[in-house]
Amino acid sequence: MSAQLALLPAYLTAHLQLTLLAIGLSVLISVPAGILATRWPWIEQPVLAAAGIIQTIPGLALLALMVPVLAALRLESIGFLPAIIGLTLYGILPVLRNTVIGLAGVDPAVKEAARGVGMTPGQQLRRVELPLAMPVIVGGIRTATVWTVGMATLSTPVGATSLGNYIFSGLQTRNTAAVLLGCVASAALALVLDGIVHGIETAVAGRRRGRLAVALGLVVVLAGWAGGRAASGLLASGRQTITIGAKNFTEQYILSDLLAQQIHRRTGSPTRVLSSLGSTVVFDALRHGQIDAYVDYSGTIWANILHHTTVPADRHAVLEQVRQQLEARYGITLVCTLGFENAYALAMREPQAARLGVRTISQLAPHAPALTIGSDYEFFSRPEWQALRQVYGLRFRSQRSMDPALMYQAIGQGTVDVISAYSTDGRIAALNLRVLDDDRGAIPPYDAIVLASQRLVRERPDVIKALQALGGTIDAAAMRQMNLEVDRDRQDPAKVAEGFLEER
Repeated sequence: MSAQLALLPAYLTAHLQLTLLAIGLSVLISVPAGILATRWPWIEQPVLAAAGIIQTIPGLALLALMVPVLAALRLESIGFLPAIIGLTLYGILPVLRNTVIGLAGVDPAVKEAARGVGMTPGQQLRRVELPLAMPVIVGGIRTATVWTVGMATLSTPVGATSLGNYIFSGLQTRNTAAVLLGCVASAALALVLDGIVHGIETAVAGRRRGRLAVALGLVVVLAGWAGGRAASGLLASGRQTITIGAKNFTEQYILSDLLAQQIHRRTGSPTRVLSSLGSTVVFDALRHGQIDAYVDYSGTIWANILHHTTVPADRHAVLEQVRQQLEARYGITLVCTLGFENAYALAMREPQAARLGVRTISQLAPHAPALTIGSDYEFFSRPEWQALRQVYGLRFRSQRSMDPALMYQAIGQGTVDVISAYSTDGRIAALNLRVLDDDRGAIPPYDAIVLASQRLVRERPDVIKALQALGGTIDAAAMRQMNLEVDRDRQDPAKVAEGFLEER
């Protein structure tokens, strides 16, 4: 728990930065748009409809959509920018709607009196309508603030640090303490910010200038703290920090920390890890130079990135073609292979597999119509699944996608009969699962490979040399043991990685 608490200041500050900036931008967009909507009624419905459509998009999907859009515009497609744009869009509707309602609710007699004393339309807006509508507008800001604090936890998969780092990594590594800490800290931040905005709301409604000054002062203090930390972070980023990416499962957390520690030990360079990224997000981030290195798998690159539909019989041929085509198409360097393979594999509970007499996927196929299969979020949309269906004719009774950590829990409890397991996962042995043999070779080889960006290869040969030293040092048994230490024994991935390097 002490290791998790040590991360709290950085995560909380980053979460606050995202929230305050997103709310500020939402207000700057929504209030003028609401004023225009009340001045030109014909734009009111289209503007509110557009904001409403944005609100109906699930928060994680909205943030994820920012990644390809920004990449197409050649802008920073992971990290702070996509998170801020997504959060800002999400916060527009409540402020916009309350601005329209507040201004429309001003008594017509009051507006007529303002015109009667000779006020111009601009003076009437500033001196009469906005002050009267302000309590309603601030109420919208209050709603948007709470929503934004909650949604900011979803920024982790697009590479923005937040309290969501606790939640996503905790779910994957079965670290309940991390998940609870992330939830409690997020709820506490929401309560604090809600209380401050509520103070502004009541001060405006009651015209209490002293209370308003205190509430606004707290906002200034928080904004100053967040801005100061952001500035210091920008200065630190100028010291050639090496950024390592990681996907969203246990093995990736361990390996990203292992790469980061290896680089720091061998070169002294500062490092940071961006974790819980989606598979295509992390590759695109490397491709565009927004991260410097990460561990991927030859089969994933072969099928998902290079879009090959057939698999050579020789795994070394796959590796060589992956190496050549990554360099030719994307300028990405395959630095080394770590020494183990982590392939997708279908697994069943040992007693059930024994009862059905199933040891291969071919033997599973006749039983599949009576069974339920569970997988991680992306497996059913991956080429590997299509290949399994075509080669073996697999047709299950039902398919269920879920969080990878919950997938193992589901098969352990008998909720599903088959899962798309990872061959080096320590939970296979812990849960007494039988991995079925891919007897017709539908799934490509999945050698763990270290990939590096063009910039890193060009500017930091010392870092590349440090990473090459890891080549062939991790076999499947060692990786399975490290995964088990995190998943079963609840050890911190960074500590497990450190222990491996110490043993070497």
